[in-house]
Amino acid sequence: MTGCIVTFSADGHTRAMADAIARGSGGLVLDVTKPTERDWQKLDQASAIVMGAPTYMGGLPSPFVKFIETAASRWDTAQWRDKLAGGFTTALHPAGDKLNALISLFIFASKMGMVWISNTETGAPVVPENEGINTDGSWVGVTASVPKSGTKILSEGDLETARRYGMRMRAAIARWEK
Repeated sequence: MTGCIVTFSADGHTRAMADAIARGSGGLVLDVTKPTERDWQKLDQASAIVMGAPTYMGGLPSPFVKFIETAASRWDTAQWRDKLAGGFTTALHPAGDKLNALISLFIFASKMGMVWISNTETGAPVVPENEGINTDGSWVGVTASVPKSGTKILSEGDLETARRYGMRMRAAIARWEK
């Protein structure tokens, strides 16, 4: 089976993280603003669903909440029970209340009976060779801070953290399906 990365991205930052996770996991990126019946079938058949959205005012943006409300129709039939799950978010500020957005994703996954896969990447100074990795220090899920200047949409370290998370998800799928 495979993983799906579902995302909402207004300015491209969260989409860049989704693409990096997909590079690491081999998963398929789906936009929650216009899911097709085929997209829902892919989600229902996926071994893992990684969810991501920007943090707005300390929470999830309404297009992603709409996706959650639609996906919740699978709760009473337990369609997503025992799927692997994970989450990621972006915000303008390093704290940016991103943890609250991740907790919202975690609670949704838990209500659906999914098994959450956390982020395990530790950056510098704890692991000196991991300069730029997990600079926000988030282990519930992957987070990134939007650069305040320059032309990069996200830092190379944040994108590499996301790619490594995708690799972790791919390995978790392989273990889970044994």
